[in-house]
Amino acid sequence: MKVRIGIGSVPLASGPGPGPELAELIDELEARHIDSLWLADTASAPTIDPVVGMAFAAGRTRELKLGTGVLVLPGRNPALVAAQLASLAALAPRRILPAFGVRSVTPAERDLFPAPDGARAALFDESLVVVRRLLSEPSVTHHGRFFHLDDASVAPLPARPLDLWLGGRAPAGLRRIGRLADGWLGSAVTPEEAGVARSLIEETAKDAGREIEPDHYGTNIAVIPPGATVTDAAIARIARRRPDLDPKLLVAHGWDAAREQVRRFVDVGLTKFVVRPAGTIPSWRGFLDQFTAEITGLEAELSS
Repeated sequence: MKVRIGIGSVPLASGPGPGPELAELIDELEARHIDSLWLADTASAPTIDPVVGMAFAAGRTRELKLGTGVLVLPGRNPALVAAQLASLAALAPRRILPAFGVRSVTPAERDLFPAPDGARAALFDESLVVVRRLLSEPSVTHHGRFFHLDDASVAPLPARPLDLWLGGRAPAGLRRIGRLADGWLGSAVTPEEAGVARSLIEETAKDAGREIEPDHYGTNIAVIPPGATVTDAAIARIARRRPDLDPKLLVAHGWDAAREQVRRFVDVGLTKFVVRPAGTIPSWRGFLDQFTAEITGLEAELSS
């Protein structure tokens, strides 16, 4: 299995912000042959919209993979999402990595993605089915609870169907991955929790007559690098996501701790990682200097 480690944007760090800063980050990632860039779906934060950012990055690069980490699907029209992904896949073949979520992690943004009361999970499931069918079939007729399509299509169809990954850590969400998705991108989980999550996904997939590829399990890793500034407010945000855990268990303090976290996740079967700076970093270039020196060698070391 191939271990791959990319970079994730966060609104708490210094970028990627509008315009030149995102361009600089993309160019640095491509020049350093870093695996991937994952753009957060945070409409109210000073970051670039993930779909717009992926298109911008696709036009500047030839190798860099581009992912959403994660794109909220309920509240978006799944046919239009499929059309956007098809266009991106045409611009950057085999480099587009869509990952979806049920709702925004930012409470203030949840009203931006409306869903009928009590039906968000059902809306998500049907939306995912519509996206998958449109990205893999030349003509789709679908009559469900929320969407009705007659001979609908998006073009150009990807030469190879896109793998659709999901976030989440609740048991219901993990079972959804086993039933409907192609991979898992975790967040705010410990290695022990990730191992349990993988087992549940595999068990559910088997019960559904499906199989998730063994290297399609990954997670986000937050790291406080030397020189970063971490405020009490930043720690409080992390604590709100997992009030049941000590925030120190979810954040790697320094690169030694980040490497150890990666190894522990690999031990429980995860191979794909999105490293995000926790707090405010002086510059992306300095962060990438450290990342390149401290982390990229793990890809070859841990791949089997």
